[in-house]
Amino acid sequence: MRRPFLGILVTPAVLVAAGFVLAMAAVLQYAVLAHVPGELEPGGFSLSNFREMMKPLYAGVFLDTLRICFLTAVLSLLAAYPLALALVRAKNPYLKSAILIISVTPLFLGEVIRTYAWIIVLGTRGFVNGALSWAGLIQQPLQLMFTETGVLIALVHVTLPVVVIMLAAAISHIDRDLERAAAALGARPLRVFLTVTLPLSMPGIIAGLTTGFAWTFSAFATPQLIGGGRVNMVSNLVYSLGFASFNFPFAAALSVAGLILTAVALAGFRALLRPLNRVATR
Repeated sequence: MRRPFLGILVTPAVLVAAGFVLAMAAVLQYAVLAHVPGELEPGGFSLSNFREMMKPLYAGVFLDTLRICFLTAVLSLLAAYPLALALVRAKNPYLKSAILIISVTPLFLGEVIRTYAWIIVLGTRGFVNGALSWAGLIQQPLQLMFTETGVLIALVHVTLPVVVIMLAAAISHIDRDLERAAAALGARPLRVFLTVTLPLSMPGIIAGLTTGFAWTFSAFATPQLIGGGRVNMVSNLVYSLGFASFNFPFAAALSVAGLILTAVALAGFRALLRPLNRVATR
């Protein structure tokens, strides 16, 4: 079967992929060069950058990044599932539109704008502390800025729209007749959800978890501004070493290690969740 337009349609994706490969090759080239203190130009071939990142200081940042990404993915899933379910199952078109707008709007705002908005919300005199103080629930303002809790809240807001879209796509493909059959056999709504809806939406759950994890791994502005230097992730460490210390080879090595670690973590995610996916597709 001839496909005369296939080459034209595939060409943009090929060009983007080629640009990405060339960029990563340039980063890898820097990663295996030695840093010369006081000089912008790197030295000769060296693998010391990869040995250096095994020190507890840098290894701890990698572990913290993995933990924050995992927590963000899980919390985003818990927050996104009710929204996605309501978005698909709502019968009122105005309610459906409102849920869609609320869920997707963060995608149309820049990361810096979203982060500054959360600074106002989470600050000592921000909306959260003001509301809790007005309700008489706290006597002293909660410390949400420059904490991991504040970073997690802001990162969930960044990741939520993507997870909602993936879950909504999976839930919309569930045959409602299966749920009606379970209800007709005497299953209560909660049991219908746990035995029919939730398992059948597992492909969306897996996609949301893995995408949320990968989406968060490259976060920079949110941990930089909300964390205030107290909550470091790999991207912030790369920025600090590359543009504050001008240690571009070590920053490049951290970037390569971060990319490899992301790929390994996603592969591990898929391996752990594969049995659930098999159950959902039976």
